[in-house]
Amino acid sequence: QMRLVESGGGSVEAGGSLRLSCTASGDQFEDYSMGWFRQGPGKEREFVAAINWNGATILTSDSVKGRFTISRDNAKNTVDLQTTTLKPEDTAVYICGAYSGNIQSMTRGATNYSGLGTQVTVSS
Repeated sequence: QMRLVESGGGSVEAGGSLRLSCTASGDQFEDYSMGWFRQGPGKEREFVAAINWNGATILTSDSVKGRFTISRDNAKNTVDLQTTTLKPEDTAVYICGAYSGNIQSMTRGATNYSGLGTQVTVSS
């Protein structure tokens, strides 16, 4: 079992930045690839970014490439998402996920565990 708790969300103006953080507890953190997903109002959950256990493999969706950066600290059991140049269409609940299988599957939404999410609201 793994518990994931997100933090760092908030309300910003377009062009602003936020650093989201996810803290894991329970299972061995290094056994999992970690990822971020988001679900906007009236939309399905979509993949944002994922990172494998040692950071050697990073996957990022085209919609955020060049603006968002995922990183992890295995000593602290955390995975962060640095967001920059935020746009109103980035408004969503951002959800942290952990997956023990092939990291590529996270781009299709695969997770073993997910957090409750943190709200990001971007105003124009």
